[in-house]
Amino acid sequence: MLVKIAKGTGTPTFAPTKPLRFSGYDWDVRTIAGDRGGTNNLYDPDNAWTDAKGALHLRIKKKAHRWSCAEMVLDRSLGYGTYVITVGDTSHLEPAEVFSMNTFDDWAGDQYYREMDIEVSHWGNPANQNNAQYGVQPFYVPGNVFPFKLPSGTLTHVMRWESGHLHYQTVRGSAIRAGAAVVAEHEFTAGIPSPGQERVQLFFYVVASEKYPVQRDSELIVDKFEYLP
Repeated sequence: MLVKIAKGTGTPTFAPTKPLRFSGYDWDVRTIAGDRGGTNNLYDPDNAWTDAKGALHLRIKKKAHRWSCAEMVLDRSLGYGTYVITVGDTSHLEPAEVFSMNTFDDWAGDQYYREMDIEVSHWGNPANQNNAQYGVQPFYVPGNVFPFKLPSGTLTHVMRWESGHLHYQTVRGSAIRAGAAVVAEHEFTAGIPSPGQERVQLFFYVVASEKYPVQRDSELIVDKFEYLP
């Protein structure tokens, strides 16, 4: 049997997104379903919007007997620098709900997709004392995840990314300033990716949990996102 391989023609087609302006940046909001957290979630562009004050609202909502979630991706790479995100109270989140700010590069499998994360969740188990974590991929490497416990109230999370160095910090309140109460802080110095085509992603989604599935619609507020070179 003879097999002939023909070179493909045309350009790849990407899933449609909805544009959203937040904190002075342009974002692409996901419109189609996707696998994340061990389950297939719907992603509805109506679950991400900004209010009159410019704050971002992210929502998880029941739709067609399934949970619809929110995902938005920055329209460009920022590279090394300081990433700051201020998030309103997350103490109301159910055990199977996750909020995440992370970087991700679809084309960088050799660098574990340049994924670095700040995540808020009990991961489906309310018995987990820690409800947040800092991380750098791959997560299965010992020392690549730093779990900690978040208090209630508004918190500001910081990720400082430099060559061979990744520093995280979370403080109480809506700004990084002298004297701010530090909730958690950690440094990673191994396996730190170099810049490429990574982009910041904001997720609010559901993970699989047989014992503690999501029960009701939920919403959280992101006051602002900042980047400092």
